[in-house]
Formats: sequence, C-alpha cells, structure tokens
Amino acid sequence: FAVGTVGFAGVLGILILGHLVTIPTALAISEIATNQKVEGGGEYFIISRSFGLNIGATIGIALYLSQAVSVAFYIIAFTEAFQYLFDWLYQQNGIFLPRQVISIPSMLLLALLILKNGAGIGVKTLYIIASILFLAILLFFAGHTDYSPPVNFSLLSVKGTGDFPFFIVFAIVFPAFTGMTAGVGLSGDLKNPGRAIPVGTITATITGMIIYVFISWKLAMSASPEDLAGNQLVMSNIAVIGKIIIPIGLAASTLSSAIGSILVAPRTLQALAKDRSLPLTRTNYFFSRGKGDTSEPFNATLITSCIALIFIALGNVNAVAQIISMFFMVTYGSLCLISFLYHFGADPSYRPVFKSRWYISLLGFLMCFWLMFQINTPYALVSIVLMILLYFLISNTHRERGGIQDIFQGAMFQISRNIHIFLQKSKKANPEEKWRPSAVCISKATLHRDKVLRFLDWIAFKYGFATYIHLVDGYYSRATYRQSKEMLEKLLARADLKSHVYLDTLISPSYTSAIAQIIQLPSISGMEYNMIIFEFDKENPDNLTQIAENIPLSKAGYMDVGILASSRRITNNRQGIHVWIRTTDMENSNLMILLSYVILGHPAWKGGKIKIFNICKAQDYADTKEKLMNLIQTGRLPIAPGNIEIIRIDESVNPKSLINAKSAEAGLTVLGFREEQLKHYQELFTGYGQIGDILFVNASRERKI
Repeated sequence: FAVGTVGFAGVLGILILGHLVTIPTALAISEIATNQKVEGGGEYFIISRSFGLNIGATIGIALYLSQAVSVAFYIIAFTEAFQYLFDWLYQQNGIFLPRQVISIPSMLLLALLILKNGAGIGVKTLYIIASILFLAILLFFAGHTDYSPPVNFSLLSVKGTGDFPFFIVFAIVFPAFTGMTAGVGLSGDLKNPGRAIPVGTITATITGMIIYVFISWKLAMSASPEDLAGNQLVMSNIAVIGKIIIPIGLAASTLSSAIGSILVAPRTLQALAKDRSLPLTRTNYFFSRGKGDTSEPFNATLITSCIALIFIALGNVNAVAQIISMFFMVTYGSLCLISFLYHFGADPSYRPVFKSRWYISLLGFLMCFWLMFQINTPYALVSIVLMILLYFLISNTHRERGGIQDIFQGAMFQISRNIHIFLQKSKKANPEEKWRPSAVCISKATLHRDKVLRFLDWIAFKYGFATYIHLVDGYYSRATYRQSKEMLEKLLARADLKSHVYLDTLISPSYTSAIAQIIQLPSISGMEYNMIIFEFDKENPDNLTQIAENIPLSKAGYMDVGILASSRRITNNRQGIHVWIRTTDMENSNLMILLSYVILGHPAWKGGKIKIFNICKAQDYADTKEKLMNLIQTGRLPIAPGNIEIIRIDESVNPKSLINAKSAEAGLTVLGFREEQLKHYQELFTGYGQIGDILFVNASRERKI
C-alpha cells in the first residue's frame, strides 16, 4: 500500500523517519536496561522509575492503551489473509461478509488461548510462526512477474497514486516498526533482561529495517503503483506458490504481532496496578492479581481482550493505526527523553553497560514530538490535553508521590551547578584570557554631561557590560532614599530605549566610599567589574583632583582605569578612533587597541576606522613597526596597514602639540598613562584643547589581543 501510494522514494522516506524514532528508542531502552533491572511492565517500569510514579502512570496508561489497541490492529490485518475466501463467497453465492466474521472469533480464540495457557504457549507459538514467516519472505523474493517497468525506469522516480497524504501513509505503516519493544514488555519473564533486551531490541530494529527496504524494492520492481495500492494481496502474484504461501505468511506475520501485543499489554496494566497507579483505586487490586506461580496477568488479559474487541468491531485498520501511532510516539519520545536527561544530568548512579549518545536520544525525542503533529495535529493536541488531564487526576489521587517537579531534577541541578561554577570561574579566571570589558562609572554630573553614558553604551552594545551609577551625596536615610529613587526615574526616563547600559543610584557620604563599595560588588552580568570609568569636562575640570585621588583606590583591586575627558563639540564618529602609543606606556597599548575595537562594534561608529600612531625614537623605528604590524596581524584586528603611522620624534618635540595636530578631527582619541604620572595630574590630563573627546587608559596588566 505504501509503495503504491507514495512511491519507492516515499517509502524510503517513511523508513528513514520511522527509524529516526525507533533506533534512538532501541538504543535508549538498551542503555537503560543495562543500568537497572527492568522488572515487570517493561517500558512503563523504565519510565515510572525514572520520572516518578505519577508521570510514569500517565505515560504508562497511554502505553497500555496503545498496546491493547495494537491487538485489534493486528487482528484486523489478520483477516486480510482470508481475502480469497471473502471473494469466493461473494462471486459464487453473492454473500458479502464483513471482516468481523473472522476477526471477532479470531480474537476470542486468541484470548482464550492466552488466558488458559499463559505466556509460555504464546512464546512457543511464535517460534513456529517465525519459521513460516521466514519461508514466506524467501519465496516472495524468489518469485517474479510479467510486469515490465516503463522505459527510463528508475526506482527513485517511481511515483505512487498519491491517494493519501504522506504522513497518513506514515501513520498507517509506523505500527510495523514498533514490534522491537515486545521483548521489553516481557522483561519480567526474561532470564537475563540486562543482556536479552539490548541484543533483542537492537537486532530486531536493524533486521526489520533491512527487510523493509528490500521488500519495498521488490514490490516496486514487480507491480504497478495501481496494483500495489489497490490489491492488498499483490504479493501473492509475485511469490513462488504465492496464492498459498502469502496468505499464510500474512496470517503468520499479523498473528505474531497480535500475540506479542496481547502478551505485553496485560503486563503493563498489571505493573500499573501493582504500583497502585490507576486513577480508579479499587481497580488496582483487581488488575494486579496474577494466576499461578508466574503470576500470569489473567484479569489484565481479560480487560485487554475486551478493549481489543471494541476496536475490532470498528473494523477500520487505518483509523486504528493513527491512534496507535500517536500513543507510541508519546511513549518512545519519553524513553528517548529519559536517556537524554540521564546523560545531561550526569547522575553518578547511572552507569549503563551499553551506552548510547545524548544527541541520538535528543533526536529521537524531537522526532517523536514533530511527527505527532505531522501525522494528525488534532489527534496530537487531544492526546497531549488528555494526558495532562490524566496527570492531574493521578496526582490528585496520589498526592504523596513525586510529581512533575521531579522530572528534570537532575537536569536542573546540572544546569544550575554549571551556571554557578561558570560564573565563579569567570570571576576567578586569568583576566588576560578572553578579556571583555565590564565597566562601571560613578558620577554626580548625570544631568549636566551625558557623553559618558553614550561612551558606556558603545562598550556594552556588543562585546562588554556597562553600569552607570549616579551618586547621591549623604548618609542613607528616608530622604536620601526618596531622592535616589526620584533620580533613577529621571535617568530611566531620559535613557535611550536602545541603550545597553544598566542604570542605578547609590547613596554615599563621599566619592571615595562610593568607589570602595561599588568595585567590590559583581555587575548585573554576574562578572566582577574589571574597569572603572571616570569623567570630567575638558573646559571645566573641577573634579579632576577627585579623580586623581581615587585612581590608586581603584588600582588596589587590579582594575583597569579609563578617564573620559569630554569636550562640548559634536563627536564626528566617521573620523574614527585615533590610538596614540608611546614608548613610556607600552603596557597600556593592548588595552587601548582592544577598547577601540570594542567601541567600533557600535552602529554609531559605522564607517569609522581605527588609526594607530606610535611615537618612538629614530633608532627604534624598524623594531617598533615590526612589532606593531605583527600584533595587528596575529590579533586579527581590522586595522589596515595604511592606518598605522610610526612617528620618529626626539625629546625636543612636545608630544601634545603633535597629538593636537594629528587628531584634531578624530571622533575619539585614546591615550595611555602611567600611575606614577598622577603626581602631575593637571599637566597629564590637560593641554589637549584642539581635539575632541579623549579617553585616557591605564591597564592593571598587559592584556592579550
């Protein structure tokens, strides 16, 4: 049906999609089964012992229903083996019999067989059925037909009839991939489930996938799409003695699956009842009871047979397939998620002998979730809503049990632990490695000068973090508290909505105590501050003394220092940033260049360039140029060689006059200074009247580019 409807390429797509679910699930089951003893209930046992009994019960009930409905699905398919009988009765006697004439008695006989003899007879029957099935497949591949593929025939170009959407066909075919979990469902009856489950599950999955590919190829080569889609027993026209062996093989195939489901489903229900997980508490005792020494789930088998009979009465195999697929997707997705969370949570008690990979489990989980909505969005939504309601019903019945809050406990612990450790290590890490600015500025001149706010935004836009704190003079009191809140409201009202600067206020009796408080606290980013920014007005540097006095305090914490001397002229960003390096402050050069690079990341500096001037003695010219060019090249900085100028100068030339001349039009000029020069701070920071804004930089240590 699938090959005839969506073509050979379409079936390959179905096989790939289906096994992107079943292979991760098989690996996840195998992994979990080798970490813990999987007792009765198989998949339910794994889910409930991993996610807690309430979540386990919610998914387990959905799993049980899918297994019970699967019995009906396979019995309905079993009746197709009697197609020739139905056709003969209609052609010879005009009698049209519904499929239920075969399916209902077959279901009753199967139920009676299992109820009377238990799992032992079912497993023994499977050996005989598997032998018949193996023979039927061999004779199918040995057969041939008179069908001649069209000219220029190519398997991948074979088109189906297109009567059904791709994902509807996928939903109809998908239950054929789910038999690989039958062994997990019989886990309580296995001698060594830790070994048998991985070997059986993985082998079944891979074997099934290979056989399906070759069967699809054989069908596409042997019959037209119309025959494949319209004739349920088209294989009988291909196989050797197909009229006999294919109906028998079909009966064997579907009956084996039906036996597997009717053995597994009651054990899932019995395990649910033993855990008292069913929402109707009085039913738990009834369904948990077993028969004989092996505790055969007699009562659970009885109710499973009744559910299967209801769906058999419906008779539509395609509708039943969509329901089954939805329930299996929920279960398989849960198993994959468990495996992923175990990997991610790094639980020391999780030590499976067989190991999958976290990304394979994550892929399986995502595929299940996606395919649910691709198959049937209303069914998917209804399934999710019903399971949520069922969860709350079970949680209300068993309030003492762990609920949904326990699901991601290990993963949440791991995330929280990693974040805190990462932040702590970020604070303690060598500042020379992967440096980024985390700057703070404390100022009382907020309402008078705003250039420092724009400067901080340049730093914080892309590569760094910046905090601006308005200082409220005074001791902490109700009055100063109200004053600080009013100032913060003004700051927020004036702030650009696109600004990346964190704004705050601080009450302190002195500028020095404010700095001492701030530099000891982490920034809003979680990083410690590594740079303090001071600012003064070039035309009225009345706070320059205050700045100079507090630089040593800042340096005590190994902080980099930036002093913004703001001018009242409009900043012309297109003229770029001029960086002046002198032999007397080479330890500042790397930080000066890095800050310039960070600032140019802001859109306001679009089109601007970094230009480096290096003042050196004539005899050091060649060596200085080589070092600077090598620094730019190895640091992968976007600075063209033409924007590097080495200036030979002797002691008779005043560097300030040279800087005033060369950088008169620069958007920002960056200069370095040494701490010992602060003795003459007035001379150090003034005398640059011909240029605009200046950033004076002092690095606590040499930064790596």
